[in-house]
Amino acid sequence: MTEVDNYGTDLLGLLVKASNDADENKRITGENVVDECKAFYIARHETITTLLAWSVLLLAIHTDWQEEARKEVLELFGQQDPNAEGIPRMKKMNMIINESLRLYPPIINITRKVQRKVKLGQFILPANINVTILTLALHLDRQIWGDDVYLFKPERFSEGVAKAANNNPAVYLPFGFGQRSCVGTSFAINETKIALSMILQRYAFTLSPTYSHSPVQVLTFRPQHGIQVKHHAL
Repeated sequence: MTEVDNYGTDLLGLLVKASNDADENKRITGENVVDECKAFYIARHETITTLLAWSVLLLAIHTDWQEEARKEVLELFGQQDPNAEGIPRMKKMNMIINESLRLYPPIINITRKVQRKVKLGQFILPANINVTILTLALHLDRQIWGDDVYLFKPERFSEGVAKAANNNPAVYLPFGFGQRSCVGTSFAINETKIALSMILQRYAFTLSPTYSHSPVQVLTFRPQHGIQVKHHAL
C-alpha cells in the first residue's frame, strides 16, 4: 500500500478512502465527505450537550432523584472515574436519562422522504413527498404516557421503554427508530452517564433563581438562555 492509499481507519480516513474507491458505484464525492463530517460533529456535539443540559436542570429541580442518582454512582464507582463494567449497570441513571429524553428530546421532529408510493394505515402516501413525525407530540401524548405526562417521573421507565410507552416502543423517538435510528445512540447515552456521574461525585446542585425557562428549537431543542444552577462541593 502506498502512502497515498493509507488513509487511516478513523471516520475521516474511511470517508476519504470511499471517495477514492475504484468502483464508481461505491465512490462518494468530496461534498459527501464534508457533509458527513459536519453531520457527525454537529449531531454528536449538539445532541449530547442538550441532553446533558436538560438532565442537569431536571436533577437540580428534583433533588430527590439527584440523591438517588448520586447514591447509585457512589455504589458503583466510589470516587473513581466511571468504567466500562459499571456503566451498563446504572439502572436509575438510565431511567433519569430516558425521562429527560422524553420531556426534552434533542430533535423534536423527524422528516423522511417517501421513496415510492406506500400505504400507511388508512393513508396512501405518494412518492417524493416529505413526512414529518412530531417527536415531542408523541412524547407528551396522554393516551400513551398517562395523565402525568408533563411530570418528571423516571420511575415510569423502571421496566423498560416498552412498558413505559404503553407497550408501543415505536412512539419513543429521542434518537429515531428502526433502521434509520441514530448510529450514535449508545455513544450519546454512555457519554451522558459518564459526565453526570463525574458531576454527581463532586457536586450537589440546585436551580438558580435567575434561571428563565425558555426551550427553543435551534437545530436542537435547547434552553434559549442556558441552564443556571448553583453547585455545592461535596
